[in-house]
Amino acid sequence: MITGKTYDVLKFLAMVAFPALGTLYFTLAAIWGLPAAEQVVGTIVAIDTFLGIILQISSSKFTNNMSGGTIVVNDVGDKKVLSLELDEDPDAIEPGKAVLFKVKKGPSG
Repeated sequence: MITGKTYDVLKFLAMVAFPALGTLYFTLAAIWGLPAAEQVVGTIVAIDTFLGIILQISSSKFTNNMSGGTIVVNDVGDKKVLSLELDEDPDAIEPGKAVLFKVKKGPSG
């Protein structure tokens, strides 16, 4: 599973850098007559597609391996009070494991 900074860098490459590079080369090849435009752009797209699939698999594994719950926000006087509703027994959550919370407003939030 790819996480952290490595994931962020690979995601930037897949979503921004490779598509921009392919577009740039294709455009410059048309203007300046650079060689093998279809082959170069096809290679970039193939690498980008493969990277996108790997990132999607990693993201799915990360999300499916995560515990979850809800943060309920309530207004109590002039303060906000938060309560946690976990989807599983807190003792079953391993130390260091990521937990994903949805936020919802309570009846007084």
